[in-house]
Amino acid sequence: MTTLFDTRQQQRAERHPEKQKRPDTPVLRKPEWIRVKAPAGGVFSETRKVVRENNLVTVCEEAGCPNIGECWAQKHATFMIMGDTCTRACSFCNVKTGMPAPLDTDEPRRVAEATAAMELKHVVITSVDRDDLADGGAEHFAQTIRAIRRLNPDTTIEILTPDFLRKPGAAEIVIDARPDVFNHNLETVPRLYLSIRPGARYYHSLRLLERVKERDPSQFTKSGIMVGLGETKEEVMQVMDDMRSAGIDFLTIGQYLQPTRKHAAVDRFVTPDEFKGYETIARAKGFLMVSASPLTRSSYHAGEDFARLRDAREAALKAGRKV
Repeated sequence: MTTLFDTRQQQRAERHPEKQKRPDTPVLRKPEWIRVKAPAGGVFSETRKVVRENNLVTVCEEAGCPNIGECWAQKHATFMIMGDTCTRACSFCNVKTGMPAPLDTDEPRRVAEATAAMELKHVVITSVDRDDLADGGAEHFAQTIRAIRRLNPDTTIEILTPDFLRKPGAAEIVIDARPDVFNHNLETVPRLYLSIRPGARYYHSLRLLERVKERDPSQFTKSGIMVGLGETKEEVMQVMDDMRSAGIDFLTIGQYLQPTRKHAAVDRFVTPDEFKGYETIARAKGFLMVSASPLTRSSYHAGEDFARLRDAREAALKAGRKV
C-alpha cells in the first residue's frame, strides 16, 4: 500500500534526483518568528488563476517561498521564465533539477499579459539556470523585458538573473534591455560556495553586478544572501564590503530555510535582533536600500522597496553624495 509519505518521497526524488544518495540532514524546529500563515483567500485565488491561465511558472511556488500567502493576497507574484527545471543543483534550492525543455518563444507575451491582468506597477522576473543554452537565456530575458514594456509602459521591471557563467556577451544583452533593477544573488559567503553553490563562482557573480554599473550606471543593482548556513558575522560583513566595492545599491539578507532532508541543513536560526544589527551595519556601509529580516526574500515587498530605493538615490544626489 502506497502511503502519503511514500508519495512525497517519490515527488522529492523526481525533483532532485541528484540529491537522493545524500544522507538525510537534521531539521531544526522553527522558532515562532519564522512561522507564517497558510495561503488562502479570494485575492490569493485570483492571482493563482492568472498564473494558471497564462501557463506561467512562479518562483513563489517552485522555491516554496514562505511569503506566498501574503504576496499573492496582494496580487504580487514573481514570474520564473524559461521553464521549471534548472541545470544546476545547488544544495539550498528547491527548484527542480534536470534537463530543461526547449524555450517557449510565446512566453514573453504571456508574461506581459499576466503583468497587465494583475495590474502590476512593479514586476519581478527571474529564471532557472539554463547552462544548456548558448547565451544562458539572455535573449529570452531581453525579449520578456521588451514585451512587458510594450504592453505595460508604466510598470517598472526588476530581474533576478542567473550568473551567465561561461556565456560571453550574455550579460550585456540583458543589461542593454534596460531593466530598472538588475538583481543577481551571491547567496552565501565565499567559504561556503563549494557546498552550497558548487556550480557558481563568487567573484564571477560579483563581477557580473559590477559590469551592470559600468555599462549602465542608471540601473539599480541588487543582491542578496542567506544566513543560518554556518557563516560568521565577519564573513557577512566582508560580503557587504565586496558588494559596495562593486557598486551594489540594494542588499537583502534572509534566513535560509531547508526544503527537504536532502538539502543543506540549517546551522541555526538567526534572531530578529541580529538581522536588525546587519541592517544597521549595511546602511552604515553605504547601501541605498537594505532589507534584512528572517522572512526577507529577493522579491519580498519588491514594489514598495523599489520606490524607497528610487527616493534614496534622489536624496543622496541632492545631498551631493556619490551613488
